[in-house]
Amino acid sequence: MIINLSSSPPSSLSLIRLINSKSPISEFALKPKTHLSKSLSSPIYCSFSSSHLNNHCKYQFLYENGRYPHGKRQNFRCFAISGFDFSGFESAQSVLEAAAVLTAIIVVHEGGHFLAAYLQGIHVSKFAVGFGPILAKLNANNVEYSIRAFPLGGFVGFPDNDPDSNIPVDDENLLKNRPIFDRVVVISAGVIANIVFAYVIIFVQVLSVGLPVQDSFPGVLVPEVRAFSPASRDGLLPGDVILGVNGIELPKTGPNLVSEVVDVIKKNPRKNVLLKVGRGGQDLEIRVTPDESSDGTGRIGIQLSSNVRFSKVRPKNLIEALNYSGREFWGLSSNVLDGLKQTFLNFSQSASKVSGPVAIIAVGAEVARSNVDGLYQFAALLNLNLAVINLLPLPALDGGSLALVLIEAARGGRKLPFELEQRIMSSGIMLVLILGLFLVIRDTLNLDFIKDML
Repeated sequence: MIINLSSSPPSSLSLIRLINSKSPISEFALKPKTHLSKSLSSPIYCSFSSSHLNNHCKYQFLYENGRYPHGKRQNFRCFAISGFDFSGFESAQSVLEAAAVLTAIIVVHEGGHFLAAYLQGIHVSKFAVGFGPILAKLNANNVEYSIRAFPLGGFVGFPDNDPDSNIPVDDENLLKNRPIFDRVVVISAGVIANIVFAYVIIFVQVLSVGLPVQDSFPGVLVPEVRAFSPASRDGLLPGDVILGVNGIELPKTGPNLVSEVVDVIKKNPRKNVLLKVGRGGQDLEIRVTPDESSDGTGRIGIQLSSNVRFSKVRPKNLIEALNYSGREFWGLSSNVLDGLKQTFLNFSQSASKVSGPVAIIAVGAEVARSNVDGLYQFAALLNLNLAVINLLPLPALDGGSLALVLIEAARGGRKLPFELEQRIMSSGIMLVLILGLFLVIRDTLNLDFIKDML
């Protein structure tokens, strides 16, 4: 599993509270009230490797600037690793919930490969959830179903090149001996399964809890004021709304409201900044004198977010539910694709923010701990990102296996030499496993409770 946390995980209002409580300044810009998701914040990219002989799971989560499901979303600081506390029953429960989401996605992805092969009469030898030592297994119809020690991946195994298999090498029901179209169906089935699953998750969310709706109000909200800070000293209180700065009124909406206020404060260390503040139905004028930071910029010790309110909208009938779900699905999908594009265009900046499966669990656990409704969007994004990334023509991904089959088709049905195919796929798998191990160790060491122990 690989993850890039350049922004934020999916979430609902609860995550706004969470971020506002953990980062000095949150930049958060939103559109007027709407129930249409233009997609969750930063898209998440996941990938499972699936050669046509074996599937090894890898997630790639790349969080880039994105949009709220119902407007633009804030650029969250990465909080899932730093600041996450795994102690306590509530945290343990949220970790299990996040792990359950990942496990379900793994089962659906690998189940797509398995079902596509099974329905075509193609021999399958193994279906595993997890990697490593087998904890439990069941043999049925010449297939070994197993649960393994590390539930962060899975694979479907085919007996094509298994030396212990008693199936003749020329058996027409071995995957490698099937026509190109049959193999394409099997390789693509995992991606298709995740796309369908993402829509089902969104549809269930629409029916069960509804979609979040936001109303925008003028100004910038002050969720928290730090004790003994300049803001506290000069009279700002949590819950105040900054309506204007230095005589300039703030508009109701805009992509840069928070950053505009922050910029004024940063540019005026040790100088009076006049704030027009809304409090309890009254408008006040408060002069704040920012302290000077070590870098020479001003700071007053507050957190900021856009001034919005959230509610839920529920469909009145099945047709409306399908309409909401479809628009939400396409909104999320377009944001995932846009995020992937931005990631490749700015790869040098994105690469340093790559994290592993520990980060994914931590992000999901924060979502679950804050508001279980957020798990719907979290799971939908995981599925969509998994589908998109897996189609990339890279070794050890479904797209890599698909590319080899398409090359075979372009060569008039002549396969690449077996040794070359194995060398390509093995090198890709080995690279991902090494990178994954490095990221697991690094992300684990970055967890707060691990830092406290060291």
